[in-house]
Amino acid sequence: MLRTELASGLPSVHGDRIQLQQVVLNLILNAVEAMGTQPDGERELLIATGKDGAKGVSVAVRVSGPGLGPQDLEHLFDAFYSTKPSGMGMGLAICRSIIDAHGGQIFAAANVSRGVDFRFTLPTRPDAAS
Repeated sequence: MLRTELASGLPSVHGDRIQLQQVVLNLILNAVEAMGTQPDGERELLIATGKDGAKGVSVAVRVSGPGLGPQDLEHLFDAFYSTKPSGMGMGLAICRSIIDAHGGQIFAAANVSRGVDFRFTLPTRPDAAS
């Protein structure tokens, strides 16, 4: 099941639209792959946007997949580190580079029930209305 919780009236961010779309697409595709490895149970993908403090916005991708251990979470964004048997370990490293280049942050945490929450934040444009 796909759910969206998209906030309205968010301030603008300054960035390369194609690169930021690539980040979102990579997170979604990884989530779909992870859910595909689950033999049973409900599968849910949540995509949410919101404010991140007074001067930022956030995008979250929450997947109810098999989850990751603490060591995997620690190295998830490292180049050539993959939790997938056929993974190259470049997708999330590239995502981190893109978000860093835009002045933001990206991180992952274990989902409370099961799975992983990915979130990235971006600063708003200096001229953006709050």
